[in-house]
Amino acid sequence: MPTERQAVRQQWIDRNFTHLLGLPAPTITSWTTGHGDLHWGNLTPEPLVILDWEGWGRAPTGYDVGLLHAYTLPQPATAARIRSEFAHILDTPAGRIGELVALAQLLQVTGRGTHPELAPRLVRRAQQLTGTPVPAATGTARATDR
Repeated sequence: MPTERQAVRQQWIDRNFTHLLGLPAPTITSWTTGHGDLHWGNLTPEPLVILDWEGWGRAPTGYDVGLLHAYTLPQPATAARIRSEFAHILDTPAGRIGELVALAQLLQVTGRGTHPELAPRLVRRAQQLTGTPVPAATGTARATDR
């Protein structure tokens, strides 16, 4: 369902993408309505229900799936399954950008001390996607809020 409500703002991307990922900020051209905080704590077992919708709104295509994949990186078999099931999104140029935005936001979160176990995996995944060293790997990832 189309909406003007925003889960991720272009302004956040413009302010933080370079600092967190070492890349120029992309102008998002493919937006979709998304959850905005898709991780395993917001999913129930069968029957599948997605919980915690207070952050929903427009997000880059691939952002929600990118978040779910990023949170799954500590479980390689599950991460591979997510990548396989959602390849039709993640393996597109727009999906790749959405995943990078998700990685950038999680790098910001880990820089504040939340989910520190994810940080090296997020850095590795971002570097796999871009072939570029990630400034956040130096431990200096500080950026402004959404």
